Amino acid sequence: MFDIEQFISDCQDALRQDQSQSAVRDVVARAVSEPATVLKALGEPQRGQIQTLYHAGDLTILNVIWAPWMTLLPHNHQMWAVIGIYTGREDNIFWRRVQDGKEMRVEAAGAKALSVRDTVALGHDIIHSVTNPIPRVTGAIHVYGGDFFGPVGRSEWDAETLLEQSCDGARMARRFEEANAYLSPRQPD
Repeated sequence: MFDIEQFISDCQDALRQDQSQSAVRDVVARAVSEPATVLKALGEPQRGQIQTLYHAGDLTILNVIWAPWMTLLPHNHQMWAVIGIYTGREDNIFWRRVQDGKEMRVEAAGAKALSVRDTVALGHDIIHSVTNPIPRVTGAIHVYGGDFFGPVGRSEWDAETLLEQSCDGARMARRFEEANAYLSPRQPD
């Protein structure tokens, strides 16, 4: 049975045991191996949003809910991350920096489709974009090896030019709200 407080404690213990994401990945993989219990504890996702489950200087745990067909631009975190899917699907494109004449851009370097029960670890320097390619919400537990809301120097890359720009948390939050427009209107209960 997935218990949020126990999950947080297990992630903290794993981080003390191993400062890399390896031990935390095992904790996340165990949790999403029983997706029905995660859904019961966190509730059925209804709309795209980021819910903070735990936030400290060395560890942040989020319940990231992707709206249907939602896409986030290529971005980096400036810390390692572990992602585990408990409902829906999340497609990641991995990017690398390339010199294009006088400009530094990114180009696609790989991809990984994550479905229910899948877990992936991302290194400190990974650049990725995320898409929910299905017509319903996707729920994922994201664990970060640091203060997700605090790092300076995070970047995202323009969708059209693929040029680097500063990552803006408010702009990212607006993307979640804009993506919620694709949800069909809820009927009264």
